Amino acid sequence: MAETASAPAPVVAKAPPNDTVAKEAYETTQSKAIVVAAQSTAVPANKPSSRGSNYRDIALAEVEKEKKLSYVKAWEESEKAKAENKAQRHLAAVAAWENSKKAALEAELKKIQEQMEKKKAEYDEKMKNKMAIVHKEAEEKRAVIEAKRGEEVLKTEEMAAKYRATGTAPKRTIGCF
Repeated sequence: MAETASAPAPVVAKAPPNDTVAKEAYETTQSKAIVVAAQSTAVPANKPSSRGSNYRDIALAEVEKEKKLSYVKAWEESEKAKAENKAQRHLAAVAAWENSKKAALEAELKKIQEQMEKKKAEYDEKMKNKMAIVHKEAEEKRAVIEAKRGEEVLKTEEMAAKYRATGTAPKRTIGCF
């Protein structure tokens, strides 16, 4: 028991935990440059020599494995960023297409509205002209009626004067006398 307490346990150089690797991979994708930090393996000098090379090989294999994983993680993040950028470009293109189509439709709508306003003005003018014609015809009919009334009044006055001069009564009487 004294040997285990006095002799330090063999230290295996481990790669940083996954959070550190993920953070490094994230930072590398953010800067768009892949930089691999050299992992230093601290192997204590008082390791047993028979197992030292075995531990060293295991530690180097772990470091190599973590290095490959960080490359894969960086590649994955890079590809995701490319896909995101491509999607954003396509979305921007669709938005531009939509805006151009909307602008064209709004211009067409404005043109149609102007044509309709012009037609409405033409129809208003036609209706006003028709109303003026109707008014003119009504005035002519009123004038004809007034002329007829004047003639009938004149005729009635002449007949009344004749009946007075002759002293006779009209054949037709008004009312029930």
